[in-house]
Amino acid sequence: MTAGSIEYSSAAGRGVVLAAVLGSGMAMLDGTVVNVGLKVIGQDLGASLAQLQWITNGYLLLLASLILLGGALGDRIGRRRVFIIGVVWFAAASVLCGIAPSPTTLIGARVLQGIGGALLTPGSLAIIEAVITRADRGRAIGAWSGLGSIAAAIGPFVGGGLVQYASWRWIFLINAPLAAVTVLVALKYVPETRAKSDGPFDVPGAVLAAVFLAGLTYWLIEWQTSFALVALAAGVIGGIAFLAVEKRTAHPMMPLSMFASRNFSAANAMTLLVYAALGAVMFFLVIDLQTVLGYGALEAGVATLPLTIIMLFLAARGGELGARIGPRIPMTVGPLVMAVGVAWLSAVGAGTSYWTGVLPPVVVFGLGLSLMVAPLTSTVLAAAPGDRTGIASGVNNAVARAGSLLAVAALPVAVGLSGDQYADPRAFDTAYGRAMLVCAALLALGGVISWLTITHGPVAYPEDERPPEPVSSRHQLDCPERGR
Repeated sequence: MTAGSIEYSSAAGRGVVLAAVLGSGMAMLDGTVVNVGLKVIGQDLGASLAQLQWITNGYLLLLASLILLGGALGDRIGRRRVFIIGVVWFAAASVLCGIAPSPTTLIGARVLQGIGGALLTPGSLAIIEAVITRADRGRAIGAWSGLGSIAAAIGPFVGGGLVQYASWRWIFLINAPLAAVTVLVALKYVPETRAKSDGPFDVPGAVLAAVFLAGLTYWLIEWQTSFALVALAAGVIGGIAFLAVEKRTAHPMMPLSMFASRNFSAANAMTLLVYAALGAVMFFLVIDLQTVLGYGALEAGVATLPLTIIMLFLAARGGELGARIGPRIPMTVGPLVMAVGVAWLSAVGAGTSYWTGVLPPVVVFGLGLSLMVAPLTSTVLAAAPGDRTGIASGVNNAVARAGSLLAVAALPVAVGLSGDQYADPRAFDTAYGRAMLVCAALLALGGVISWLTITHGPVAYPEDERPPEPVSSRHQLDCPERGR
């Protein structure tokens, strides 16, 4: 069997998507689960608001810094291999999070989690792009987006139950059995693929990319400290040097020619804005429900359950729609609908009814998200050569994480929160409303950028795309090949 020949409707195709969903979903689930447990973690460990931000951003810092390296390693030494290593690393770090005795220890364990996330996240999508038939990729990516988003959306529900009826520590420990299942499914169904390249690995490029992203993200988190300027300077110098190295080396980790694609560049710009808003909405909403409306952890999680249902039924349809009519309209309308939902959520305050004030805007937000997410992903990957799907996914994920990082790091201070005010209903209520309006503006801007820059028409894969050949004959997958 050749790579790019597995049909999505086959048992093998669904196994490939399942492995990718379990891996990326574990990382997404962890992000949203942590949000719903932040207030309890802060009270249990005696953490400040800044430490709570670091519990979120410590993970994002390493994820954003190393995700390009994770994508490049997968393309070079094997996408399945790097994916499995990332899953195991993520699970081990999760156990350390679960037994952390202090905020500092928990932050350190979250940093280690970020390394595992950087290895598994780009590989999950690159595996689908490399082994699923071209005709079925839209559906497969839609299913991956929908089911993965369900993991993110169901996080507050699962996390709320664990926090309220067990312990916040279980929101991390639950990753161990999920990781075991993910590894077993990947070993059974996923063939090994890698990029066709005989040149040396771009070590200088990998190091400089990490310096650039680490410096930039540290500055975003600690911009008010004196050392932040040093980190920013190191990041800027690293970024300039990275571009120079990638332009001159014969075997670059990230070929700059990818950015010659208008769709690739535009989709990543839109990703930065939209995922900044997404990260902030999830951070603020679940805390607001607990601090201002008095919800328990489980109630706050259940409040976002409609997102799960909407993504389950509509995300794959969004991928099919984008493949049929092109990504421009879904990537424009989706963020604009999301902006309406978030602007509506800004009115949530003390005494707001769930049925009239929370549920309707959450549903609107979910409808926009389900329309946008799969076409966005398809656009990024379709604009990249077939043997660079790992790095293309890595670039897009780095941009998304940097966007979330920016919002979670900067917005609390920008809207007037500090110290332990996350537990003060009056202070948090005022800051929450301002933050939601900022997020709505970011989403609306993302929709406008998509309309002005994304090419109209169906997604077209490059003419010279040649999916990489599998390098392992140990996995005889039982699936029919499409006639050539």
